Amino acid sequence: MGKHSAALAIEPEDRQALERIVRSGRSEQRHALRARIILGAAEGKSSNALAQELGTSRPTVRDRRARFAAGGVKALYEDRPRGKGFSPVPRAKEAEVIAKTQKRPENATQWSCRSMAKASGVSTASVQRIWQANGLKPHLIRTFKLSNDPQFLEKLDDVVGLYMNPPEQAWVFCIDEKSQIQALDRTQPGLPMKKGRGGTMTHDDKRNGTTTRFAALDLLKGKVIGQCLPRHRNQAFLQFLKAIDRATPQHLDIHCVADHYGTHKHPNVQAWLVAHPRFQFHFIPTSSSWLNLVERWFGKITTDRIRRGIFKSVAELEQAIHDDIQHHNANPKPFVWTKSAADIILKVNPGRAVLGKSVLSRGNTSL
Repeated sequence: MGKHSAALAIEPEDRQALERIVRSGRSEQRHALRARIILGAAEGKSSNALAQELGTSRPTVRDRRARFAAGGVKALYEDRPRGKGFSPVPRAKEAEVIAKTQKRPENATQWSCRSMAKASGVSTASVQRIWQANGLKPHLIRTFKLSNDPQFLEKLDDVVGLYMNPPEQAWVFCIDEKSQIQALDRTQPGLPMKKGRGGTMTHDDKRNGTTTRFAALDLLKGKVIGQCLPRHRNQAFLQFLKAIDRATPQHLDIHCVADHYGTHKHPNVQAWLVAHPRFQFHFIPTSSSWLNLVERWFGKITTDRIRRGIFKSVAELEQAIHDDIQHHNANPKPFVWTKSAADIILKVNPGRAVLGKSVLSRGNTSL
């Protein structure tokens, strides 16, 4: 069909009615569009040309031409009959689905929409609607770990107090190391992202060695002091502490938040700390890595720079880490701690109660 075809015959009074619909500011857009279709068809425009001009489809143009030819202007206000709506699930059946969802099925670890629909005698779409309305997500699971540290409260108060009320004339660093960071290369080149398709990367890789990343996050400024060293023994940790010592003004005290990794309490490290009394360590409770803010930075650099990186050598990996630290320090943004120790205790106690452990309170330090 060309740009023009046989013009649709319309009566003068019908043309006037159609033009009024198009000009009126009170006309619904769907009615105005249909009127434009008929007026364009009366000028001899093809269905393809009208569809492109009005931003609709050729079947819509053809349908409206045929309906006007059969019913005149009145047909512009008639819509196609819609499909049959679904019947709502009875409340009792909805409650049954919710109750079953919260229990483990006999032959699986979690429910799927299809298995729940079969077990409850409703449609898959109904199960999806019920789950969505009640915030149920059987396919997701979250992990947790409650600390069994007998000094949990004391250490929690110490670290959170340091975060929320740091001492004057002192620097606060959150320090830790991440070992066994692998320099991974891919066995085949991947393809870049393009419209309609994500980037690709082979599932297998070449392992070109490992490094250990040491980092100290400045609590107030958000800057990072970092080093990459071959191992994470006490000698490497001492080397990193000396780097912090050189990078900070000598007249300021240094408070370090750290975990209970054996290297941090090695006799060589303890002897060095005795000789450098401006360093004071604050240890987080066991199984409480979330309390060390440098872990948040570790997660960020892993996501932004390492996880999808391609490194042909350890030197390339270490250079990428150093470049990311420089980029971060050029515009640092500190991670602000907002939860008080009391808020954390209120969050932890329900889990302890479920596990049959004593709840935490200021008068109860036994775990």
